[in-house]
Amino acid sequence: MTIMDFIRKFIKYLLHNPSAIAIALLRRLSFAIPDRPYLKMMFRLKMGYPLNLNNPKTFNEKLQWLKLYNRKPEYTQMVDKYAVKDYVAKVIGKEYIIPTIGVWDRFEDIDFSILPEQFVLKTTHGGGSGGVVICNNKQTFNIDAAKEKLNHSLKTDIYKYLREWPYKNVEKRIIAEHYMQDIDSDELKDYKFFCFNGKVQFFKIDFDRFEGHHANYYDNNGNILTLREVDLLPPVPEKVKVPDNLNEMIKIAEILSKGIPFIRIDLYDINKRIYFGEMTFFPASGFGKLLPESADKKIGEYLHLSQL
Repeated sequence: MTIMDFIRKFIKYLLHNPSAIAIALLRRLSFAIPDRPYLKMMFRLKMGYPLNLNNPKTFNEKLQWLKLYNRKPEYTQMVDKYAVKDYVAKVIGKEYIIPTIGVWDRFEDIDFSILPEQFVLKTTHGGGSGGVVICNNKQTFNIDAAKEKLNHSLKTDIYKYLREWPYKNVEKRIIAEHYMQDIDSDELKDYKFFCFNGKVQFFKIDFDRFEGHHANYYDNNGNILTLREVDLLPPVPEKVKVPDNLNEMIKIAEILSKGIPFIRIDLYDINKRIYFGEMTFFPASGFGKLLPESADKKIGEYLHLSQL
């Protein structure tokens, strides 16, 4: 694709998506707009309906309410991908923690000579896969591409643009972790447990995340649900075999989520052992469109704000 082809395609996209222009402008002005009006404007542009913060009903509305009114200091440690390991180890035990190899303030400080042949680099404040680099083979590892991706992540600010308060004071660093591989699967799956007031209501498994990304949702017995995300491809049609230790994972997720109105606990099942992944307070930052359309309100019924 030539530069002119890209420009024409981009202009065509903007003409068919005028909200994209408004969102870009809103982000540019984010420094001058307080949290509440900023979220109301962003929500209207992204979700297509007004955000009711006085009487929120849908799951996404309630996540925005939590951004504004459920701010506890310990949440900062919970979203810090380095600091959270100490927190989780104290709650459920260090045997569930993926070992850390090193931590650095800058990419330039990383001594690649001390890293093993396989490893994972990630930023401590990054959301999703935007701040993650996987090295399968040190001999062919593209250091320049890794530097570009991680430095870009270090410059991002999830609080500034999405108003996810727990990230506001996270120290931005890079960590290296052990490369984890399951001998029975080519793709490392993480199990994302949606916990409401300390109870798992359902969980999600992502597939082919870096190419053809889609996801399935399941009830606590491993039965596939009709729930899906608009921005992802349709669910895998066949039933996927869930781990034998699913009940143990649900128990761990409920222990870690105790006392929190909503949080998603991500866990791995690797070679029949459970490992902690991360904690997510705001899936899709509370801007995730769901199908069927009734799902947003139905899931919102699990989240009780009156207790706060």
